[in-house]
Amino acid sequence: MSDFAGMEDLLQDFLQESYDLLSDVDNKLVDLEKSPDDRGLLNDIFRGFHTIKGGAGFLNATELVTLCHRTETLFDKLRNGELSLSPELMDMIMAATKGVRDMFGDLSSGVQPPPAPPELLRSLEGAAAGKPLSEAAAPAAAPQAGAAGGPDWAALHAAVSGQKPAVSGEVIPASVASAGSEQHADAQQSTSKASAPVPAAHAAKSSGGGRRVETTVRENTIRVDTSRLDQVLNLSGEIGLTKNRLTSLRADILAGKNDSETLHALDQAVSQLDLLVSDLQNSVMKTRMQPIGRLFQKYPRIARDLARQLGKDVELVLAGEETEVDKNMIEDLSDPLIHLIRNAVDHGVESPEKRAAAGKSAKSLVRLEARQEGDHIVIIVADDGNGMVPEAIRAKAVEKGLISEEEANTLDDRQSFNLILLPGFSTKTQISDVSGRGVGMDVVKTNIQKLNGSIEIRSEIGKGSVFLISLPLTLAILPVLLVLLGDQPFALPLSLVREILPIERDKVQEVGGKSTLVVRGEILPVISLVRLLGWPQERYPEYGVLMQTAERSFILGVDSFAGRDDAVIKSLEDFRPHGVAGVTTLSNGQIVLILDMKELLSDAGQHPDIGGRMPALEAG
Repeated sequence: MSDFAGMEDLLQDFLQESYDLLSDVDNKLVDLEKSPDDRGLLNDIFRGFHTIKGGAGFLNATELVTLCHRTETLFDKLRNGELSLSPELMDMIMAATKGVRDMFGDLSSGVQPPPAPPELLRSLEGAAAGKPLSEAAAPAAAPQAGAAGGPDWAALHAAVSGQKPAVSGEVIPASVASAGSEQHADAQQSTSKASAPVPAAHAAKSSGGGRRVETTVRENTIRVDTSRLDQVLNLSGEIGLTKNRLTSLRADILAGKNDSETLHALDQAVSQLDLLVSDLQNSVMKTRMQPIGRLFQKYPRIARDLARQLGKDVELVLAGEETEVDKNMIEDLSDPLIHLIRNAVDHGVESPEKRAAAGKSAKSLVRLEARQEGDHIVIIVADDGNGMVPEAIRAKAVEKGLISEEEANTLDDRQSFNLILLPGFSTKTQISDVSGRGVGMDVVKTNIQKLNGSIEIRSEIGKGSVFLISLPLTLAILPVLLVLLGDQPFALPLSLVREILPIERDKVQEVGGKSTLVVRGEILPVISLVRLLGWPQERYPEYGVLMQTAERSFILGVDSFAGRDDAVIKSLEDFRPHGVAGVTTLSNGQIVLILDMKELLSDAGQHPDIGGRMPALEAG
């Protein structure tokens, strides 16, 4: 049963506001670390904790109130000039924001959060009191009887009688003390590469002795500008009026009034309805669009914490935060972008010493940018690190058995960079808590493909690497190219289509048992869609669709075309055949399958060389 029965609406409003507020506080903390004397930032962060504390008070979340109050007190001293900010103090504050976020996770589950770690609370209280950080988190002094080295008679009596010993000051239970020492040891081990000690790192790693498990809550609400809702309402009213007009015209026609004036009025009403429905569809889609800055704002903190752990000086630069993306797409982009940013900080940029030796500035720059290009959103993650060496990537892929030496020799630089997206690929020789297992980039590729997007990798030795993610504006409507096999239409995602060209039999050449075609000097494999679907090939394909995925380019042979369309995707939840992304309905009512080319190619087992000799070519 929820601890907030009857307060669910208040709780959801509080969490939605507080998550955004805490993300803003995290970003301001990263900025504050660069400008520790900025009074404006100090005041903003103070007000952030104060606002969260006030909302938690309405919910009777006393433990959250306590943590926010102690952090707020510390910032009150900082903004009044009574204390100065140090890297160690900043680590303690970052641990406090992590504790607040953990408590939000408990609240979202409908339970009151447990107390924050006592070491963290003591650290905040001691730091606010002006104590040195080495003493701020120290537990209260032990009883004198034990300190003298003799028997602790009070503890012995308590153990025998079951009573608590009468001692002054705060006594920390042995379980808490041992847990704290273990956490401190773990923190020292995990931050051994850092440039400065992190006294409160254990609080960031665990809350309450490991009682909390950090959860990702998928939001089921959305903020919409009222002007967009007003537009939807106005269009709905216009559609209602047009419907009434059509009803009246239908009654006239049924009554035998078929003169040219009535038919002309019917034509106008249908055209008006078509325009209004199209506008309504676009307006409704816009209500789902959200600024991607809501997603971007949590990454500076992640980059800062990882860079400090690795002993690097990294600044994450954000651009294009106002770019709007479909809400569901924003949520599904979270994990891929985390992997790319962590990869840039861990693998991409060098240590300050190596950068100095290469004549670079000690501070590394990682850029996260979003922009709209036509009907696509492009997200860029770039670093100014050492770049990637194609030869080393190919050698590592061969060493791990991901490709053969013969395949490696045929790959160009672009294809070599794409090898890092293969499952199991990693350049790390030792597995750490950051990387080395070879799953991060595979997760990126898989999640981007689920969003009907693509990823391109560019790199230059000594200058850095760039990852470009291209995504459709929305997942609900997909531009498609309708192709025909006989009379049966199929839909191909237009984002993969580069060109349409005729297939002339005399220009198709056989290379290594595969049918190929030369397009502007590039040899491309030709594969018939009939073969991909497993149908018998009865005729030679007359047209080719030049398609390009992240891994390869090829020509898909088809019989003919039925044009371009904007497909409203209907998912197949109960039954989804392999190689089918969904279905759509044409204007004539015909149901068309939207093909998933990546799955079809994977099914055919044609990696990296797709296509084979077409039977019709042999016969002809």
